[in-house]
Amino acid sequence: MRTVILALVATAVLTAPPLRGQDGPAGSPAPAALNPAEKRTPPASASAEGFVMQSESGDFRLQVRGYVQFDGRFFSGDKGALAIDTFALRRVRPIVQGTVGKYFDFNVTPDFGGGTTVLQDAYLDVHYSPKARIRVGKFKSPVGLERLQSATAITFVERAFPTAIVPNRDVGIQLHGELAGGVVAYAAALLDGAPDGGSVDFDLSDGKDLAGRIFLSPFKKGNSSLKDLGFGIAGTTGKQAGPLPAYRSNGQVSIITILTGTTYDGTRKRYSPQLSFYSGSFGLLAEYAQSESKVKKADGTRVTLEGKAWQATVTVALTGDKASHAGVRPTKPFDPGKGQWGGIELAARVNGIELGSEAISAGLVDPTKSVRKAFAWAVGVNWSLNRNVKQVVDFERTSFTGGATAGKDRDPENAIFIRTQISF
Repeated sequence: MRTVILALVATAVLTAPPLRGQDGPAGSPAPAALNPAEKRTPPASASAEGFVMQSESGDFRLQVRGYVQFDGRFFSGDKGALAIDTFALRRVRPIVQGTVGKYFDFNVTPDFGGGTTVLQDAYLDVHYSPKARIRVGKFKSPVGLERLQSATAITFVERAFPTAIVPNRDVGIQLHGELAGGVVAYAAALLDGAPDGGSVDFDLSDGKDLAGRIFLSPFKKGNSSLKDLGFGIAGTTGKQAGPLPAYRSNGQVSIITILTGTTYDGTRKRYSPQLSFYSGSFGLLAEYAQSESKVKKADGTRVTLEGKAWQATVTVALTGDKASHAGVRPTKPFDPGKGQWGGIELAARVNGIELGSEAISAGLVDPTKSVRKAFAWAVGVNWSLNRNVKQVVDFERTSFTGGATAGKDRDPENAIFIRTQISF
């Protein structure tokens, strides 16, 4: 009997007409066309934005994205042998994100770059209204302008010095949104409290950081040439305890060596005014960051450590493409057969940091290995072959005040950066 039932079921399946909108068996007539009002977004698709599967309503959606950055760093004139010429997988990040139940977005982003495994992002974002969204989990602290920019869109291979002063990823809860059609963007968060330039996965003390940011784009809704002008301010405050971070040059060489036993111990404040402007092929990004922290030395003495950093970056697209905070998206992607070569962008940057003067006078650092100031200028070329493949070549020269024996200045750092990037 069971054999007969299975045979009947198989016959019914094989002879049933195809479902509406699906392909039938080979040689069968095409299904009737859907009315325009009945058309739905395809349940599965692949594009420059990644691979997507979703329900017919779009209430459930799964998107798989990712990027890989293969870098080369090469130094000249390194008399102190402080830097190492190297190739490296700087970032290797698969990204799984999507929507469950219409109003709930999620993002899970591990990173396998540098031979280690780190969970960069893992959060749930409730988006009932664009005016007020709630994010819970691990995510970027809403402070640094360039830090908030995707690593696939940054102009130079390494971010500028202000990123060493502001926090990176943190764990907590955030209220954020846009008002007046995007003219005002805001964020307010309660976080564990990441150190300068660093990330955390859990807290080392009971103290928490309050972080906030407001960014205005007053001409966004018009057709003015200032449409893509934006400016704002961000900051954090909180009482923290725990180890201080490492501070590095843009060539990833240590420039400040904190003495053993020195820890955060009290109030830490940061603020960062910031500005961006894009018009046609021209782009400008500028920011300043300052951090003021109460720290405790190994002998129990409590002092204040203050760090300051700034940057200004200018870009010009040479191929008629539009500059933006998301980077150049070439209108004529690489296709030599059609005489298309993608988008070319020139870039220039100046940036600096000052942290060591107070730290040295307070006895927080080793003066023979810690600079008081650093100033860097850089030039670069970005070649976006298409929206998914980019080639970057930079040169940056960094000059230092202090940081060598007998109170002398450390030799300048001359670095060539090369990056091949694929993202989807």
